[in-house]
Amino acid sequence: MFGDNALILKKRNQTLPEVNFSDEGPIRHLHLGTQWIQGSMLIDAPTVLFHEYIQRMMGWLLLVEPDSVSQRQAMQLGLGAGSLTKFCVKELRMKTTAIELNPQVLAACRGWFKLPGDNSRLQVVLADAALEIQDAKWWGTVDALQVDLYDHEAAAPVLDSFPFYNHCRRLLNAEGCMTVNLFGRASSFARSVEKISAAFGADAVWAFKPTREGNTVVLAQRTPARPKRELLLQRADIIQARWGLPAPKWVRVFKPLLA
Repeated sequence: MFGDNALILKKRNQTLPEVNFSDEGPIRHLHLGTQWIQGSMLIDAPTVLFHEYIQRMMGWLLLVEPDSVSQRQAMQLGLGAGSLTKFCVKELRMKTTAIELNPQVLAACRGWFKLPGDNSRLQVVLADAALEIQDAKWWGTVDALQVDLYDHEAAAPVLDSFPFYNHCRRLLNAEGCMTVNLFGRASSFARSVEKISAAFGADAVWAFKPTREGNTVVLAQRTPARPKRELLLQRADIIQARWGLPAPKWVRVFKPLLA
């Protein structure tokens, strides 16, 4: 098994795309050798979550007590432009681990997208996420798992299988949540949700309505829970006031799969 994994990792490393960026007025975009945008940053406000779908990747905040957030642990699978990682570390003040395959992406995030170096709250692991999350040291440690794994063509999620989502579930502690960005010309929302539901249980899965750009964020809980709408609205107001995220809108476009 480990020999096969080593061959997979070697093959992926051999085909890693070149990383570059482009500036569009006040916005900087990350590209993996194509015109497709892999992440963006407001140059003068580097911790602001610019894209709507990236904001919705923080939807797990609705399902935890706001005062507990800084004591929790986040993990990102796929660094992108570092937006979620920076927000968790700098704004939410969470202990955060990001797992990224491409060392050029990490160099770009640190050189062009103002990602800080590793410190007491931040660790970036250069590894294949599919393999790294099978390491038992991570199991049961994560409160907020954010999965945004796309190749340079952005056609479909790179990792999108029942075994992968099962490994993701194993990372979470009892109150933990996974959020996944589902997007791409070759992706299938229905098939992805079926796999996520098989791993987590359909009663643990929530989904946002698609954004205008076609991104759909799906959330899955380690332990299914259904907070009352009144509580979600209360938390949404706190999230908006404390961290500037449009959480009241989330409550209107976010619901359990089995409503």
